[in-house]
Amino acid sequence: MDEIDDFDRVVTLVEENPGLYLRYSQGPEHDLDEGPSRDYESGQDMPGWSVTTVDPEPWWDRAPADWIARRLCKYAELGEEGRFPWLLRGRRVGTGPDHEPLVNEMSAVAAIGKSAVDEARERYEATFDVGNDSRDET
Repeated sequence: MDEIDDFDRVVTLVEENPGLYLRYSQGPEHDLDEGPSRDYESGQDMPGWSVTTVDPEPWWDRAPADWIARRLCKYAELGEEGRFPWLLRGRRVGTGPDHEPLVNEMSAVAAIGKSAVDEARERYEATFDVGNDSRDET
């Protein structure tokens, strides 16, 4: 699997290939060996692997790069302990308990390198009011 170290290349790849998903894990081979995701709260195996979408929603009127940077950064804490972000194609088979898509028939597209994630984080922090959410409303 190729690794992309430039955030602009990640954005171009997503824009030119609608329907890609983002996953943080130890990689596709490890995932296939270990089997689908598990809901640890219930102890139940799920019918696919947890992923997130990276395509901007139709209502999004800002730059696609802003959406993609946000998606990468919202799950960046999962990129610890040997895990990394990667893009894939897959067949959606359900929704997980945290409202995430579940896919099977995964096909790796590209790993996202640390420098691309760092660039995404810079854009995210410069563009958004990070951490501000509806709980902050009075």
